[in-house]
Amino acid sequence: MFLNDNLKIFGGTGNPELTAKICRYLQIPQGGAKIDVFPDGEKIIKLEDDVRGRDCFVVQPTCSPVDKNIVELLIFLDCLKRASAKRITAVIPYFGYARQDRKDEGRVPITARLMANLITAAGANRVLAMDLHAQQLQGFFDIPVDHLMAEPILTTYLKNKKLDRLAVVSPDVGNIKTAARYVAHLGGDLAIVHKRRVSGHEVKSVEVIGDVKGKNIVMCDDIIATAGTVVNAAKLVKERGAERIFVGATHGVFAGPALERLKEAPIEEIIVTDTIPLCDEAKKMPNVKVLTVAELFGEAIKRIHRDESISSLFGQSAAK
Repeated sequence: MFLNDNLKIFGGTGNPELTAKICRYLQIPQGGAKIDVFPDGEKIIKLEDDVRGRDCFVVQPTCSPVDKNIVELLIFLDCLKRASAKRITAVIPYFGYARQDRKDEGRVPITARLMANLITAAGANRVLAMDLHAQQLQGFFDIPVDHLMAEPILTTYLKNKKLDRLAVVSPDVGNIKTAARYVAHLGGDLAIVHKRRVSGHEVKSVEVIGDVKGKNIVMCDDIIATAGTVVNAAKLVKERGAERIFVGATHGVFAGPALERLKEAPIEEIIVTDTIPLCDEAKKMPNVKVLTVAELFGEAIKRIHRDESISSLFGQSAAK
């Protein structure tokens, strides 16, 4: 694959394995950078490659530790800007703080907009992201945003399982559109789990809208954080007579009690992508399957670098 010397791809410490896979797909060496920490905890980044007049991409998800990874991304962007890079693209496989995207009560911040402002001010000319928590987050940026989705990767894997008597279940009402797209890819019936908020910290799945008895189940979401919603939904459909249950999500955050909940859940397989590096405990779980998004990101980077359209990637992803 021919790419000229003007393309440089750098990676932060948020997901070095994904950066390496992207570079292997593009058949180019990873850009050199020394990332160090001062004794007081301040981070310093020094580029080891000349970037003047070059097209530069920084791969850095803002996953846990969230604040550390965000600050590292901002420093990287500033470093490239001051080194006279021609164009700087922030490649953010997982965008942290995305769930705080509106004021749903008084005296709270809109951190998704704050992150967009910081990334732009630090020097990014464009953003390449995957499965933002809400589509409207693209409008928070005053620079171009290319938004990829992992659906084609997840659905291709699920298709190969050749599941019969299939039902795609939305674990909550807010995920119906995503579930409907999975039905378009995989076939089968659509069902919805209705939730009721018991308290400010507890949500209970109370009813299934649709037929799941005797069906093989696919549940899909953009993120598994504490896993409360998906585990409660899995238990409910199992009580309603479901057979095999598969859960797919783009971002395997697995925060707090997530792994313990998933271990006890009636889920045959949990399928996530490598936008976020998994912790050791998650890697040891026999029913966790990780699919790579490196080729999709690599193809998008190649097309952006060549000033080619990437709308076909959006079409494959969004299945609109």
